[in-house]
Amino acid sequence: MTSIATASLPSNVTVPTYNRAGLKTKIVHLGFGAFHRAHQAFYTNELAERHQSDWGICEVNLFTGKAPIEQLKTQDYLYSVIEKATDSVMTTVVGVVTGAMHPELDTPQGIIEKMAEPQVAIVSLTVTEKGYCCDPASGQLDTQNALIQHDLMHPETPKSAIGYVVQALILRKSRGLTGFSVLSCDNMQGNGLVAKAAILGFVKQLDGSLSNNSLLDSSLLEGTLSEWIEKNVTFPSTMVDRIVPAMTEENVAEVAHHLTVSDPCAVICEPFRQWVIEDNFIQSRPDWNRVGAIFTQDVETFEEMKLRLLNGSHSFLAYLGYLGGYQYISDTMQDNHYKQAVLNMMLKEQAPTLSLPDGVDVEAYAVQLIQRFSNTELKHKTEQIAMDGSQKLPQRFLNSLRYTMKNSLPYDGLVMGIAGWMHYVSGVDKVGNAIEVKDPMTEVFAKIHKEHKTSASRVHALLGLEAIFGQDLISDDALRNKLTNAYQLIDAQGVRAAVATLSK
Repeated sequence: MTSIATASLPSNVTVPTYNRAGLKTKIVHLGFGAFHRAHQAFYTNELAERHQSDWGICEVNLFTGKAPIEQLKTQDYLYSVIEKATDSVMTTVVGVVTGAMHPELDTPQGIIEKMAEPQVAIVSLTVTEKGYCCDPASGQLDTQNALIQHDLMHPETPKSAIGYVVQALILRKSRGLTGFSVLSCDNMQGNGLVAKAAILGFVKQLDGSLSNNSLLDSSLLEGTLSEWIEKNVTFPSTMVDRIVPAMTEENVAEVAHHLTVSDPCAVICEPFRQWVIEDNFIQSRPDWNRVGAIFTQDVETFEEMKLRLLNGSHSFLAYLGYLGGYQYISDTMQDNHYKQAVLNMMLKEQAPTLSLPDGVDVEAYAVQLIQRFSNTELKHKTEQIAMDGSQKLPQRFLNSLRYTMKNSLPYDGLVMGIAGWMHYVSGVDKVGNAIEVKDPMTEVFAKIHKEHKTSASRVHALLGLEAIFGQDLISDDALRNKLTNAYQLIDAQGVRAAVATLSK
């Protein structure tokens, strides 16, 4: 069967010219999703192409996503990235993948063994916020999480990314190897710190049961494993940025047109990309800075700017856009009220909360975001961005909200965004159509919607979710009143009219 690996591709498609046979699997990546393909793997491919880097990546999916792993294997671990601007298209075949694994195909033990190979220096992750199994409000491991409870009971056959990483580290320690760097590339503030808290929290919970683990030297106790991790594992934080919509059937057909052959692993993205990485690696690392990444000791300022201005705006547009009948983010930018409302929120509510990186013009950055959101070539669905809001709100809205309330700054846009989220997670839109809410707390939201019939009661119940809002916000009467008013305004006038009140 003809594939991207065997077909004669058009001359305008960039294909690998480096020696793929010389690549070494130094990175194991958990989460072979669209974003990783268009971002971290893309950077690594460019480094190999331009500077003959020998860093290869073994791709792993732990849950759903068996099909992409199978497909990747059938096409010699090649896939394509199509960068689309409003007036140009660039197609690149990525060749730095050296292997692909899934528990159902390669067994959990096989994946753990791959992570424990001596040459592996980095285990990177794009598993979304919920993949770290942490409480969104506290940032600590959620020991009640079903995956974590399974992994504590059956540590040798883990299900969570955290369980896999810990088992690989146990194996490396028992073999006298050094650790690896755990490189989180998910959209979370302090993502390296979150990964570290989850892993050390898991090790603490394992406690004395470690002595029964057949992967482990019987003399190893929890305390010494924690100490070993502190000395032999690093957790660099990162800021990642590139808009990569989920693929649609239309996109798949478009890829086949560009390549003249089908590529089920292809992704479509915008041309813009950014990667800021804390330079804190226990072993060697790729020189990603040679292809545009930034190594620094100050990732936090970049993280906050991106999470609050880009991701916060995305969430605002996702909830209020979906409820307003807009399928794609670019559709919301055709509505001047939405465009001005989100720009106002960025500059008047989010920007004042930031300590900006040196040399950054926040107004220019915000205008650039509006331009990126307006790219009609990217079919970025509002419902895609609306997923997992319980995990995203604290970083995208709530930290800014705390600052603006404390400093008597405006926060109407933030409140409207949260009110939009509250409507969205009810599971029903204004005309009675069902909304497919994808969130770890979906059952909690459904129960609240069923038991609370008035808008004020629903707002009170949702705001009372301490796991999202923390102890401080759930008891703030002024915030509750403003949220109730915004929620009721959407009810009374419709979401588009409610957004219009923010565009002045």
